[in-house]
This record gives sequence, structure tokens and C-alpha cells, in this order.
Amino acid sequence: MPGSDSGNMNITEYFTRISYKGSCENLDLETLTGIFQHHIRAVPFENLSIHCGETIALDLESVYDKIVRKKRGGWCMENNHLLSWVLKTLGYDTTILGAKVYSPEKNAYNHHITHLLLKVVLDGKAYIVDGGFGMMYQMWQPMELISGKEQPQVPGIFCFVEDNGIWYLEKIKRKQYNPNQSCSNSDNLEKNARRKVYLFTLEPCEIEVFRPQSVYLQTSPDSLFVTKSVCSLQTTDGLWALIGWTLTKVKYNYNENMDLMEAMTLTDEEVEKTLKDKFGIMLDKKLIPVNNSRLSMF
Repeated sequence: MPGSDSGNMNITEYFTRISYKGSCENLDLETLTGIFQHHIRAVPFENLSIHCGETIALDLESVYDKIVRKKRGGWCMENNHLLSWVLKTLGYDTTILGAKVYSPEKNAYNHHITHLLLKVVLDGKAYIVDGGFGMMYQMWQPMELISGKEQPQVPGIFCFVEDNGIWYLEKIKRKQYNPNQSCSNSDNLEKNARRKVYLFTLEPCEIEVFRPQSVYLQTSPDSLFVTKSVCSLQTTDGLWALIGWTLTKVKYNYNENMDLMEAMTLTDEEVEKTLKDKFGIMLDKKLIPVNNSRLSMF
């Protein structure tokens, strides 16, 4: 296996962490997809360090130690940074890119690059690999980088649109049914909605590009990650999400063109148990759950 070790990092140890037992001999889309899907179903998207009094580091060995050895999750700058090392170690042509995330409440894209994603080139075709967005906007397969082509996946239909060198990721969402809410909820009644997710260019980025925004996202009172404690994990048919004290189970397409969302409120003790049972996370420090923002993550 090419370059299987890098300092204290070992690719076999990573594969054990994500329970991947497939072959890595062929650098093809099938292998790439298999590794990717094992990663998003084993490694949560989470920002719990912020709410445990820990600092989220960007250097690769710290990320590796946190996710692989401590069996934690991470946000995009951790998940996709680790994935970039994995794919480069295996020999994939992999490039780090930076994206500006769309805010529905502001009806605008962020002014700064806050999201790290990957471009992988296979047999002359470019694919976007993003294992670090989490929640319901998490892609489940690498996406071919082609403008205007709708790419159906289990979570919904994703699509890239290119305009003057800027690429936009959009997702067509299904209707959502929450049995705990009245049918008057507008989100249950709306037809398929095409939602903006983020924009990016194909200019390669170094990890240092993300450092200022990493600090901002961890410290600013305006940061969504400061006002919400978040942990989400993809499953074989949907996802689990814990935001503050609210645990939500999502089942994709449980009924024709409709996703099922079941939410429950947990106690502090139940939060700790749920993190262990549903997400495989045991924290070193005490978590203080937070959900002080009205901004929705669904």
C-alpha cells in the first residue's frame, strides 16, 4: 500500500476506525465511494469540543489523534482534512478546496471561506468528495463535477451549477414529516425545495487558509457553532442528530417523496448516554449542551 505511514499516523488504523475491510488496490470510484461511506457512517460531524472547553486544532496529527485514536468526530476542517490524507496516502489525485456556505436566514453566502472540501480526479473526471458537512446536506457519494446534472442520492437530489468559474452546490429536498408537530407546520406542506448549500472555486487551498475562520467559528458569539452544540451521524437509511438537548432521527424517503423526522428532548444524563450509544463518543471533559440560536440546521 503506497505511503501507508506518515509520522504517527497509520492508514490501517484509520480503516479499523471506520470498519472498512474492502480492497484498496484499485484507485477507482467504487473504492473511493466505499471508503467515503464508511467514513460518514463511523465519524460524526460534531463541534462538541467547543462546548467542552477544548480547542479544535487544524494540524493533521491532532485531527488524526482525535478522530482515529479517541474515536471522536469533527467538523469539515477535521473530517475532510483527514480524508485528504487518507486519499493521498492511497494514491488518489486529491486537492483541498474552500467553500463559502449559504445562510438561508440571510439569503446570502458567507463572505469568508469556512468550509473545507475535496476534489478528486479519477480517469480524467473530477469529483467532489465532502465528508464534513453533516446533517441533511451531507452527500453520500462522491459527486461528479459537472454543471447542471442532477445527481440523485439517498439524502435527496444534489446538483452543481457553474457560473464564470464559480461552482454552486444545491440540493432538492423532500417534504419532511414530523409526527410530533401539527400538520399546519409550513415545512411539512411545501413542495420540493431547491436549497443552496455552498459555493466554491477550483483554486487549491492550503490548510492555513482556514485558520482565521476556524478561530472565529470557535469563539465568536455570532458563530452558529458557538450557539449550538451539534453532533450528527449518517446511518444506512438516514441520520441521527443531537442539537443541544434535542435528539432527532431522520429516515430518508420513508414514504413517497417524504422524509420522516422524529425528535425527542433529552436530560443532561441522557445526552451523555446517547453520545456513547448512538454516536460512539465518550468525551474527556464535561459537555455543556447549547442551543441558543433560532437558526435551523435542517
